[in-house]
Amino acid sequence: MTERLEFKAAFTADDAGEITGKAWDFSSPDRVGDVIEPAALADMVGKTLPLLFAHDQGQVLGPVTIKDFADNALNITGKMLIDDVARAREVRAMVKSGAVTGLSIGFITRKAMPRKGGGRTIQSLDLAEISLVAVPAHAGARVTTVKELPLTTPALETKTVEELAVELKAANDNIALVTKRLETAETALARPHIVRADNDNEPSVERKAFANFLRHGEQRMQAEEVKALVVSDDTRGGYLAPAEFSTEILKGIVEISPVRQAARVGSTSSGSVILPKRTGRPTAQWVGETEDRSGTESSYGQIEIPVYEMAAWVDVSVQLLEDAAVNVEAEVASDLAEEFGRLESVAFVNGNAVKKPEGFMTVAGVTEIVSGSAATIADPDGQANGLITAFYSLPAAYRARAVWMMNSTTLGSVMKLKTSDKQYVWQPGIQAGQPSTILGRPVIEAPDMPNEGAGTTPIILGDFTKAYRIYDRVAMSIMRDPYTQATAGKVRFHARRRVGGAVTMAEALRKVKCSV
Repeated sequence: MTERLEFKAAFTADDAGEITGKAWDFSSPDRVGDVIEPAALADMVGKTLPLLFAHDQGQVLGPVTIKDFADNALNITGKMLIDDVARAREVRAMVKSGAVTGLSIGFITRKAMPRKGGGRTIQSLDLAEISLVAVPAHAGARVTTVKELPLTTPALETKTVEELAVELKAANDNIALVTKRLETAETALARPHIVRADNDNEPSVERKAFANFLRHGEQRMQAEEVKALVVSDDTRGGYLAPAEFSTEILKGIVEISPVRQAARVGSTSSGSVILPKRTGRPTAQWVGETEDRSGTESSYGQIEIPVYEMAAWVDVSVQLLEDAAVNVEAEVASDLAEEFGRLESVAFVNGNAVKKPEGFMTVAGVTEIVSGSAATIADPDGQANGLITAFYSLPAAYRARAVWMMNSTTLGSVMKLKTSDKQYVWQPGIQAGQPSTILGRPVIEAPDMPNEGAGTTPIILGDFTKAYRIYDRVAMSIMRDPYTQATAGKVRFHARRRVGGAVTMAEALRKVKCSV
């Protein structure tokens, strides 16, 4: 995610191009309900920014300086370079006619809290520029005066060439300063979003509020912390975990559930995801010069992937919660990640689509290749003909991105298999961090795959990015229950997540089955 400028903002302009005005009114919210705290702009007094028209970085009118905070407003002074910039003269004419009457500030929000009834209280921001606009975001941001002064004055007519040269140099220096600030702002906007720690890595307001909620409950929290905790309504009566907490949980799940390493993973805010799929394609044929042509058309269907719910609770002793030195969030996250990862891993492999995702080992339509002798994957002579057959039965497009999936017991047997020219089909990774391979394709150990045995299917091969999709409802809610286990000196935390998974293209998979 890239950082973006937000536009908020009264001003005066004379015929010489000088302007004064009110860039922000701290006494009331703007049109969308946002309020900026004066402390967010306290360090900007005396700073010079570029003055633009309509937030267009290609229309620089001159410099503008933050003057003071008098009358509960952010007051500015500046100058449109009407002697040097043609666009500045045009904008001055629009101001004089009353077509342009507002100021607007362009900034990047660093820290904010939701306000009751809508909007935000912005606590920290980076002010990038100030613009003249027709309609400002804040109704109080307006031009205050327009002076009627002649374009030339006696003082100007009596200036020497040297004096004019000095003034021209000062104007050019101001333009260079404005240009530099614009380039800096453009560079910052082009970078990927980076979450920066404020105040020497101090946790965000939301994260501190969530940690206090885990330790003490809502009743012992300050009103500001409760406001920071409530991001949106939760139908279960709990509170949404802050972004940092949810990310920590998802990292743990990726490590536990190996299917996520191969499948395509996305997120959704809906109860299900519908994917269109082509079920039939047009058929062409060779025809003579005047021979009748037969028509066919493509046909399409759809696949719906429901999102199912997982739930768990974790008991934490009151003494542990009272010990401020203990990272309570990390302990709760570790327990939930372990259990949710175990549960979803089983479903992705063997789920029956009843209150859980559909597993790729239970879905119909996946081609099976019989290999080996009874109860083992190996052929009687110790060769891997079944694996080779399964590998080359995949279409080339799928084969180029295929991975093998099996448990560690089966992998131990496969490591002993050879081709007809006595070469092992399994090869270790060439470099540290690279996976081992079978016939040149990576191997993923999945503990929920079945063992070797008569009639079992211990190996699956395919392009899982095409064959299997996983969708997360990323929002995770935690509900603190201090009553159920109070007599045991514990607090219970109820957690829930929602995830869906299903096979989307069975033809991209091949199962390897042991002989009966």
